[in-house]
Amino acid sequence: MSAPSDHVSAAVMSTLSLEELTQLLETIFLRHGTSAEVARSLAANCAGAERDGAHSHGVFRIPGYVSTLQSGWVNGQAVPQVEDVASGFVRVDAGNGFAQPALAAARPLLVEKARSAGIAALAIRNSHHFAALWPDVEPFAEEGLVAISVVNSMTCVVPHGADRPLFGTNPIAFAAPQAGAAPIVFDLATSAIAHGDVQIAARNGERLPPGMGVDSLGQPTQDPKAILEGGALLPFGGHKGSALSMMVELLAAALTGGNFSFEFDWDNHPGAKTPWTGQLLIVIDPAKSAGQSFAERSHELVRQMHGVGLKRLPGDRRHLQREKSLKYGIALETPTLEQLQRLAGF
Repeated sequence: MSAPSDHVSAAVMSTLSLEELTQLLETIFLRHGTSAEVARSLAANCAGAERDGAHSHGVFRIPGYVSTLQSGWVNGQAVPQVEDVASGFVRVDAGNGFAQPALAAARPLLVEKARSAGIAALAIRNSHHFAALWPDVEPFAEEGLVAISVVNSMTCVVPHGADRPLFGTNPIAFAAPQAGAAPIVFDLATSAIAHGDVQIAARNGERLPPGMGVDSLGQPTQDPKAILEGGALLPFGGHKGSALSMMVELLAAALTGGNFSFEFDWDNHPGAKTPWTGQLLIVIDPAKSAGQSFAERSHELVRQMHGVGLKRLPGDRRHLQREKSLKYGIALETPTLEQLQRLAGF
C-alpha cells in the first residue's frame, strides 16, 4: 500500500490502514490503564479523525491521553451509569471517565426514545471529552436522524468585552441526513480557533492569523506560544461567538450537572489534559415532522447552495480525505508512528 503526499517526501512517511491504526491505538490505551471497551471507543474516535484529516484531534492527542491516564485525573476503567429519566430524556453519569463510552452505553435507549417521541436528549455529566465532536453526531445522521451536540472544555477563552478567560472552546456539532449523499455535518469551536490547532501551530513554529488570541498581558498576538503560555483565545465573531459559548456552558454543564469550564482544578494531577465537564446531545427523528422527505429537502438545499456558487460545504474536505485514506492508507510521519509504537510498548 502506498500513499501520495503533496508536501512531505515518502521517505519520511509511513502508511497504515484504518484497522491497523485503530488496533495500535487500542493497544496504547489498554497498556495505559483503560478497559477494553474504553480503549475501543477512544481508538476508533482518534483513528477516524486522523483518517479524515482532522489532525488536531487525531493521533496528535494520544500523548495527552496517555499523560492524563498516568496522572490519575481520569478513570480509564469507568463504567457509565445510564438513567432513563423521562419519555424523551436520558441521563448518564460517566463516572469520571470519557464521554464517548458514556454515549455508546446510552445510544440504544436514546435512539429508541427519539424514534418513539420524535425527539430525545442525552445529558452526560462527570465526563471528559478530548476529541473531535463530529464523530458523536455523524452516525445518527447515517441512520436518518438529526443530531446536535455541545460540550464545554477548560477555561481558555476570554468572553467578548472581558479581560480574563472564563469559557472553554465550547464546540457545537450538527449532523443531518441527505438523500443520495453523505450526511451534512459540521463541528465548530465557538472560539476563533480550536485549541488543538493552536498547539499544532506552536509545535510547527507557525504564526496564527490576526484575531485568534491574546498574550498574558491581554494584548493581541499571532504567536501561538504566547496564547498557550499565559494568554487566551478569543471567541469567533465577537459578541456573537461569545453568546454561543455561554449557551454551550449552560447546556453542557448547568443542564447536565457537569462542571463549568472554570469549576475544576487539575493542579494536583500534573500531566492532566482532559477537561472534566459535561455534554448534551439532542436527537430528532425528522420522520415525525417531514415524513420521508427531509433527506430530499436537505439535498435540495445543498443543490441550491451549489447553484449560487458555493464550492465547498462543511465536511466536504473530510469526506475527500476519508476516501483517499481508505484507498491509500493513513499517512503518518515516521517519527510519529515510532512514538506511537513506543507508547504501545513495541
